[in-house]
Amino acid sequence: MATADWNPLGDVYYRKTEIYSMEWASEIHIDLTKSKIAVAQFAGPIAIIRDDSKTGRVPNTKPILYVYNAAGKEISHMRWSSGNLLQIGWTCSEDLLCVQDDGVVLIYDLFCNFKKTFGMGEEAKAVKVKDCRIFQGVHGTGVAILTNSHRIFLVSNVDDPRIRRFAEIPGYQPSITSWATINIDRQTKVIVASGTELTMLDNGGQSVTLPFPPHNWQAGSVIDIAVCSEKTLVAFYTATGLIWVGSLMDMSPLWDIDIKCTQKPTCFVWCGTEALVLNWNTRLLIVGPEKDVITNVLDTPVHLVEEIDGVRIISNLVHEFLEKVPEVTQNVYKILSMHPGAMLRQASKEYQRRSQHADEHLRMIDRKDEAVDQCIRAAGHQLEPSEQKELLRAAAFGKSFLTDYSAKEFMTMCQKLRVLNQIRHYSIGIPLTFTQMETLTIEVVIDRLVLRKHFFLAIRICQFLHIHDTEGVSRILAHWACYKVQQKHESDESLAYAISQKLGDTPGVSYSEIASKAIDCGREELAIGLLEYEPKASEQVPLLMKMNRNELALLKAIDSGDTDLVYTVLLKLQDSNATDLHRQIRNLPMAYHLYLQYCRQQNRKKMQNIYYSEDNYLEEGTCHVIDSYSYERLEDRFSALKDALLSYNKSRHDFVIKQTDDQIKLLEQQVKLEEEFNRPYIDLSLHQTIHRLIVDDRMKQAETLRKMFKVPEKRFWCLKINALAESGQWAELDKFSKSKKPPVGMEAFVEACMKYNNPYEARKYLPRVQPENRVRCLLRTGQMKEAADAAFENRSEDELNISYIIATCQMPEAFCQFSKYL
Repeated sequence: MATADWNPLGDVYYRKTEIYSMEWASEIHIDLTKSKIAVAQFAGPIAIIRDDSKTGRVPNTKPILYVYNAAGKEISHMRWSSGNLLQIGWTCSEDLLCVQDDGVVLIYDLFCNFKKTFGMGEEAKAVKVKDCRIFQGVHGTGVAILTNSHRIFLVSNVDDPRIRRFAEIPGYQPSITSWATINIDRQTKVIVASGTELTMLDNGGQSVTLPFPPHNWQAGSVIDIAVCSEKTLVAFYTATGLIWVGSLMDMSPLWDIDIKCTQKPTCFVWCGTEALVLNWNTRLLIVGPEKDVITNVLDTPVHLVEEIDGVRIISNLVHEFLEKVPEVTQNVYKILSMHPGAMLRQASKEYQRRSQHADEHLRMIDRKDEAVDQCIRAAGHQLEPSEQKELLRAAAFGKSFLTDYSAKEFMTMCQKLRVLNQIRHYSIGIPLTFTQMETLTIEVVIDRLVLRKHFFLAIRICQFLHIHDTEGVSRILAHWACYKVQQKHESDESLAYAISQKLGDTPGVSYSEIASKAIDCGREELAIGLLEYEPKASEQVPLLMKMNRNELALLKAIDSGDTDLVYTVLLKLQDSNATDLHRQIRNLPMAYHLYLQYCRQQNRKKMQNIYYSEDNYLEEGTCHVIDSYSYERLEDRFSALKDALLSYNKSRHDFVIKQTDDQIKLLEQQVKLEEEFNRPYIDLSLHQTIHRLIVDDRMKQAETLRKMFKVPEKRFWCLKINALAESGQWAELDKFSKSKKPPVGMEAFVEACMKYNNPYEARKYLPRVQPENRVRCLLRTGQMKEAADAAFENRSEDELNISYIIATCQMPEAFCQFSKYL
């Protein structure tokens, strides 16, 4: 009967349901009364280690720390070989925390593999730790310690351990009788009880004395504290057996009860937000706000674990769950209940018996949709699959009488219950309630299955719930592959092949991440094999470089065509083995040319060495030429150019030999000119040098350079015409035009004059311009009418059209001058 285990507490009911018979019951080393025990919330694992302080004898061997699932099935174990263990606990991500009396905190994973460690400060190490609290705060899992000097140190997040020293505890004499951590306003604070005085401390150095106990209330010392963060409630257990419950915010009293027991309870925890649970070895008490008490006598001592919706009770023999019976469950199952859900459940049972009373019960239900909802929600809170089926069958029965009822809620509940029943199986050992799973979310449940290496079940759940591959199957397969690479009994080749066959081209799976895990495990050959299946070269190359497989990394980078990736490998090779780099890339054209380009910009000396080693005299000489222009001293520049000339001579390349020799001669002449005229000539080209000499009226020197370097006559005339026009030597220009027949034509003189804004001089040369070029020159000097006449005389329609267009664009009034020709 579903209500057989219900116990009334005021107006509500509490039930204690057996979940598992513990598999460890047959193991003689399990004795909760002589062990330290830590149980993770949300149906998490159980850690147990022998507590030598409770055995009363000196141990001969180091204790063994065991990790079990909630059904008592062993997950892992290790022999404790570190310091004196003070406390153990679990993080919210199911890592095991081990706190030593010297303030050192060691963190292990679920399989007792060491992850990291941190200390709680030098003071804790020096004076030792007296007590410890492991708590779940707003920033994650934290650790608080109380030292023998009555100082409190706290780390609010073990993933980012920052030690905070709390204010000194005022008036702690004769001793601290109890203390606890609390979460208020997104801060972690500490309540300290010293006799009947309560003090709240924070990490800002503040300490506030709390108004407790009320006036004229002989409660005695506070010897235990239970905090309910869900509703910011706090409960104090005093030495006289009185329990006081109030608000954390202002310490206003809510209710109290005297249970007349002066012995401190073994466990003192909240059951939900309305009741407190206490136990003394085999005696269990549940007290509520109506001052009612439920007393249970147990067969063996137990350990209590507070959950968000109840209390887990763990003994040497069984694992039970104590909870307040949900209101919807009471409505459906309570004897003589007339709620719609109860009537629908009864109608369904009668229908299963093929009784006509089913119709009578159905007719009594006014709100069939509400009845269906109650049955669905009640099914979620039942731990027994048979009771779940009964309620879901009733919901399905009632749903068939509704025309516009959405089946989404029914289907969702069926899916979630199927998942819950699978993970509650003793082989998995995660007995989550529906409320806990809703709080934890299905994604975290899958993560915890993966953490326990239940890959197949996790994949089936993802497929069943249609979770996207990138968040579901692909991610789980990646974790599976990372787990497989840690297996030492399989060869690298077979394991790489097995992983590739299993993963294939599954979207969202990164072979590089798996290969990185293989590297961490010291299996480089396996990592290389896995990287062959990685499609992204940008993921392959860094890992190959990490393993110092630089040659292979270079080949992968070249195959990808990514020049940045190639440069990354080349620079790594240069740093690690610069002397052998040239040999490695000689037969790799892309890498070779990219490296040369890099050297050309960053390390020219290295580039010269490469050309020298290859007997590439032409490029070696080019390097010398380019380097010569970076030198400020003329001696260095001449030396570099002469080195270039030597290299070019070896290359037997006549053109560059001649050009380099001419450059040396030109530089020598420029040095002489600077010394003679005190004008800058160095770094000018041959044409620029001649041009400047003519501008400066150094005709003799210009002529000398023309003859020395055999400047073609036509080019020299162009240089001289422009230089004379630029310097305003118009008479010299006119004289030069008459010296002999110009090889460039008179139009060059016209153009030079107009370039330097002297149309008057330009018109002097128009009569000597060849007829075929006269129209263009006339237009250039702005003589539109003469241009039109010349075009007409030449009988050239093209010239006439061009003249017309230019004239009308520049001078619209010139249209009439052309109308007689058009």
